[in-house]
Amino acid sequence: MIITCKSISNVVIRTLFWLVFANTLVTFSVNASQSPVKIHGQLAVQQGKIVDQNNQVVSLAGPSLFWSTKDKEGEPFYHPQTVKTVANDWNATIIRAAMSAQGDGSYLTHPDRLRQKVSTVVDAAIAENIYVIVDWHSHHAEDNIEQAIDFFEKIATKYHQYPNVIYEIYNEPLNNTDWSSVIKPYAEQVIKAIRAIDNNNLILVGTQTWSQDVDKAAQDPILGFDNIAYTLHFYAGTHKDDLRIKAKKALDAGLALFVSEWGTVNANGDGEIAKESTQQWLSFMKEHALSHCSWSITNKDEGSAMLKPTTTNVGPWKDDELTPNGLYLKNIIKHWSMPKNEDRGL
Repeated sequence: MIITCKSISNVVIRTLFWLVFANTLVTFSVNASQSPVKIHGQLAVQQGKIVDQNNQVVSLAGPSLFWSTKDKEGEPFYHPQTVKTVANDWNATIIRAAMSAQGDGSYLTHPDRLRQKVSTVVDAAIAENIYVIVDWHSHHAEDNIEQAIDFFEKIATKYHQYPNVIYEIYNEPLNNTDWSSVIKPYAEQVIKAIRAIDNNNLILVGTQTWSQDVDKAAQDPILGFDNIAYTLHFYAGTHKDDLRIKAKKALDAGLALFVSEWGTVNANGDGEIAKESTQQWLSFMKEHALSHCSWSITNKDEGSAMLKPTTTNVGPWKDDELTPNGLYLKNIIKHWSMPKNEDRGL
């Protein structure tokens, strides 16, 4: 048998190909096994903390989409490629679908279109094995309780078997919307409807004063249902120590908190990054293992937008297509680490 240089070369090439291919398979397998939902599975609330299927404390990090109002700035990014980008390029473990539930162009006027937008995001999150918040994005949810119940019944029916899904039933009640007489009764009715279909998945409840008065909820919590957490929203340019004091009171009282929306800028969504205040908030969230979604993926011309107004593609994005806020938040999300269980008192 005569072995030529050409045959040796072909053998070497084939061997290198299969080595590279095998390494790709191993890498894919490792990455798939390390995806957030495969690791953590079903989330639950225990002893005022959000834990995973192994009773380990979980702290998720990712972005929130903008209002999904028909034909407005946020709607185009309710797209599978956007979800894929934040899951793979940003290492996000969660994304929030802030479905518009007030005003013209919202779910109240275009329910099928808006629900489909949410389903697109949820389906993509399931495909990427990350968690997803389905948010009834309204400041007046108690005015439309029938629509809210119908919406969440449909979502629960479609997705109750997926641990990826988290229900946020009221984005931000206003400061004059009383917790005990308005928000809590609304929440109890919506929760009851969801629990008739889905016994397990986490439910987030908005609190008075744009989801800041978590201390009021701690004094009169929702009883009779499992796996309920309360939303804490903040914007670092506006909210400082006084809000952290409220949050600490709620945590000390045993409430599970979830920061489903926060920003680095002012509460009106504009302004520059308040870096010192943001760092204080990041330290607070790490200390208490709070999961969080930052505002927001849109190209609207305002400080909180993560994309420049000239950025119209739905992802992936180059760094020069992101705003300073987008670059800053991408870095936070990408390097957010899960707290160790022993450091959290469980």
